[in-house]
Amino acid sequence: MGREAYSLLGDIGGTHARFALLANDGGALIEAASLAVAGHATIVDAVRAYLARSGGVKPVRAALAIALPVHGDRLRMTNHHWDFSIAETREALGLESLKVINDYAALALALSRLSDSDCTQLGSGTGLPGYPRAVLGPGTGLGVSGVIDGGDRWLPLESEGGHVSYGPLTAREQRVIEILHETLDHVSAEALLSGRGLASIHAALSRLAGATERLAPEQISRLALERESPIAVEALSMFCEILGTVAGNLALTLGARGGVYLGGGIAPQIRTFLQRSNFRERFEDHGRFAAYLREIPTYLIDTEYAALAGAALALGVAYDDLGVCSRATGAA
Repeated sequence: MGREAYSLLGDIGGTHARFALLANDGGALIEAASLAVAGHATIVDAVRAYLARSGGVKPVRAALAIALPVHGDRLRMTNHHWDFSIAETREALGLESLKVINDYAALALALSRLSDSDCTQLGSGTGLPGYPRAVLGPGTGLGVSGVIDGGDRWLPLESEGGHVSYGPLTAREQRVIEILHETLDHVSAEALLSGRGLASIHAALSRLAGATERLAPEQISRLALERESPIAVEALSMFCEILGTVAGNLALTLGARGGVYLGGGIAPQIRTFLQRSNFRERFEDHGRFAAYLREIPTYLIDTEYAALAGAALALGVAYDDLGVCSRATGAA
């Protein structure tokens, strides 16, 4: 495969780095693969490892969607230790251009490209054309964004909405948050809706039950899905309910009558549990605006590489103003 024929796309979170190649004359993504972020010392090492696995392709340009606020050349990931310069990374990889955008801005862009087979609807509602769409996803952290129909292009929001404060809706949630406040000054939505958030909820409920059990998120999910632990079931149920409330808040904030989409690494792994949970009830449970929210559809994104489609769109001329791009001297 020739250098000029391909662009590199990446979707990099705190746990996984997903990559694919895109033919510069259009077409589908190829050679999609996921690498463990922890297995690579730097972002350059991760990209080189992927390219080596893909036959040693040397792409001419790249667009990387990364879990961090993208401002300026020097970037540090929110939930991982990678700290890098965009210009230095471009030079190290021998690229003519390297664009970096927020990972959930990329996922928001990709919403316009999702088909019915890429999503599972949770509950009722029908999206209205022309209205904003929202996306959020619990994983290593909590990604949040939205996209607005600008007529000739979709306009993604570069949001850090995962760090908004969360207010409990039940006495049980209040008790859990009081325990979290013993070690956290700010209990954000991400402090609850993430892998560590699920572990924190479970640890708090264990303490309320007179136990001291601390489990990893994967263990809690497995025990809950297999109904082997009442505390794990309650923890995952509370997680889904809080997710519903935060999703409803986001829908109201953005006026997302085009739909609300769930991404991230956790939701697809608990699909059946999520479908049977009170997620949708809590999404709609917003007082006088319950009827408004009842009409808004909520979806689970099923495809693992959705954000890469958004990264591909970000390479287009229409999105020159999105993210930060480093170009070699003389590069277009």
